[in-house]
Amino acid sequence: MNNQQKLERLMTLEEVAEYLRLSIHTVYKMSQKGKIPALKAGKKWRFRKEDIDKWLSKGKSYKEEKNHEQG
Repeated sequence: MNNQQKLERLMTLEEVAEYLRLSIHTVYKMSQKGKIPALKAGKKWRFRKEDIDKWLSKGKSYKEEKNHEQG
């Protein structure tokens, strides 16, 4: 594995909104509520494409998934 493969590119709020065909506002609210896998970097939300794809394939909110894993 080379260095480029090791570096993981994070998606922006706008990129995720476009990828999911949702409004930026909707993705922002989902991030705040923990309904989508997201990272907060300072004041900005960032997303791992791999996490978004896994979340989509499971068909439930990220918060529900985390609660199920913990309990």
